[in-house]
Amino acid sequence: MNTSVEHAQALLPREIPVQLIDQTGTAHPDDVYAMPDAQRLTDAYRALVHGRRLNDQCSALVRQGRLAVYPSSHGQEACQVAAALALGENDWLFPTYRDTVAVVNRGVTPEEALVLLRGDWHSGYDPKRTRVAPQATPLATQLLHAVGLAHAATLRGEDTVVMALCGDGATSEGDFHEALNFAAVFMVPVVFFVQNNEFAISVPLAKQTHAPSLAHKAVGYGMPGQRVDGNDVAAVMAVLDEAVERARSGGGPTLIEAHTYRMQAHTNADDDTRYRERDEVKAWVDRDPLTRMRAYLSTAGLLSADDEEALAAEAEAMASDLRDALNREVEVDPEDLFRYVYASRPAHLEKQWNQLKDEMARSAAYAAGSGAAVDSATDGTMEVRS
Repeated sequence: MNTSVEHAQALLPREIPVQLIDQTGTAHPDDVYAMPDAQRLTDAYRALVHGRRLNDQCSALVRQGRLAVYPSSHGQEACQVAAALALGENDWLFPTYRDTVAVVNRGVTPEEALVLLRGDWHSGYDPKRTRVAPQATPLATQLLHAVGLAHAATLRGEDTVVMALCGDGATSEGDFHEALNFAAVFMVPVVFFVQNNEFAISVPLAKQTHAPSLAHKAVGYGMPGQRVDGNDVAAVMAVLDEAVERARSGGGPTLIEAHTYRMQAHTNADDDTRYRERDEVKAWVDRDPLTRMRAYLSTAGLLSADDEEALAAEAEAMASDLRDALNREVEVDPEDLFRYVYASRPAHLEKQWNQLKDEMARSAAYAAGSGAAVDSATDGTMEVRS
């Protein structure tokens, strides 16, 4: 076997995804990936409980009209939690629209994380402070941005690794391939983390690719790929830890494919009964990341009934605070329409802002009854005079 073939084979993912804890909560030692320590596992379970409560609360807020839309990651929380926990303080997370739980686990408050999904055009949090890029709605565009930031950090000599999240649908976009190619050529410290939840809205994976797996696409760019059970938070953490360390030590990018499932509809605007059977969805209930981690920790003596009660109370308090925050009406500042367009506002925008201020002042005066009156014009329209 020649050297190039050996190198290519070394980049290929496993035939069977990495798994450390099966759906019954039973541990399975792995020759390569070690089980995370007890503290990290209990931290991960706490984040899973909070993440599930966040997902369910946000779905309720959509029904109450307090959120415009919410793409739930119910059932995918293990990927969300592991992605956040694998990163260091100086690292960056580039999320998609479905990655709110990951964003919150990087330190963004639930209220800030949901500003965008409420309908505000701001991202809701400061990316520079949190090291979390704004959640991206277009598929795969954030991958190019992630690679650019990581490349710039390398040129500046910074100790920064970037976790770039996407779904299986994003792998069908050109941006995905451009990002992987650039990252591999320039040995950029990026971990591409694909949450394969089987559907790109209504399009199943079989209609997106004929590759053996999405992780197999890595070898075409000269980077290693790996597959992992996306509902096993211990395995996802172990695989991501290794990829992050590889990137940090100068080993370049890695493509990780997590096999998971989108338990709920794409968003509240989607009717998933039109493209998948209920029996298919029910089959994934037994693979729930929370129940398997709960079973493992309980058997290992790391989780008691009192612990469970305390975690549930914490999660409920978080949900209550979130409800209160989103029930408060937003105070809109009209000048924001002009404030963030240019670093220094040009004359034509200043003129437009002054015109808007004048209109608002006239409106306020009229509403306050400051002598304004309404006349009927001869053509039947209404005229305002003061």
